[in-house]
This record gives sequence, structure tokens and C-alpha cells, in this order.
Amino acid sequence: ILGSKSLKNFCITWIMVCIALCVILPCQLLLRNQDQGTVIERNNNSLDMIEMSGFICGYISCVFYLGSRFPQLYKNFRRRSTEGTSYLLFALAMMGNCTYGLSLVLKMPATESFRALYFLHHLPWLIGSFGVLFLDIFVS
Repeated sequence: ILGSKSLKNFCITWIMVCIALCVILPCQLLLRNQDQGTVIERNNNSLDMIEMSGFICGYISCVFYLGSRFPQLYKNFRRRSTEGTSYLLFALAMMGNCTYGLSLVLKMPATESFRALYFLHHLPWLIGSFGVLFLDIFVS
């Protein structure tokens, strides 16, 4: 019962975060479009609200994505068995995460000055794809 109550609370929290993001991001887009009507000189290196919202979504996605593997790991650990685990699901997920992560790495800019910025901008997705790949190895 404790597990189902925790799962219910987690699902409710997840739904609330998704609803909040579905409200906040369109509002940010509307505000951004209104701001473009008035020309305001901005520093290109500074993050605006839309970019910051994207980073926040990326890190929230990363946390949920990484968190998705822990229930299976915990279940396998408690049972001391991987019985009932769909290995094809994990194999395909591992291949998908590997190719997604590699696509981000291979798309990295050639010039060294842009690499650090590119890496920082894609960090949540790199952590998500390679982190879940690492956790899937333990599930397998």
C-alpha cells in the first residue's frame, strides 16, 4: 500500500508539473513575441526566459528520465531476480539512448570556443541519455 500511495503522489506531482509547464511556456512565448515588437538591445550571451524555461524543462526531463529506471532496479534488487523484465524493451531503449547521446556529441561544433557553450546547452539531454544508458546496463 505504501508503494501505491507513493506512486500515486509521484504521478500527481508529475501531472501538476506538466500542467504548469504547459501554461508557463506558451505564456512565455506570447511575452517574447510582444517583446520583439519593442527593440531592446540584449547581450547575446545572456539567457532569456524562453531559453531558461528550456533548460528547466531539460533538467526536469532528465530527473524524471533517470528516475524511471530506479523502480525496476529496486524491484530486481528486492526479488534478487530479473524475471519478467522485457530485455527487448531495455535493449531498444539502450540503443536509442546511445544513438541519441552520440548524435549530440557528434554534432558538437568544430571550433573550441563554441564547444563549452554547446556542451552546457545540451548537458541535461546528455546526462539523461547516457545516464539512463548506464542504469539500463545495471537492469540488464
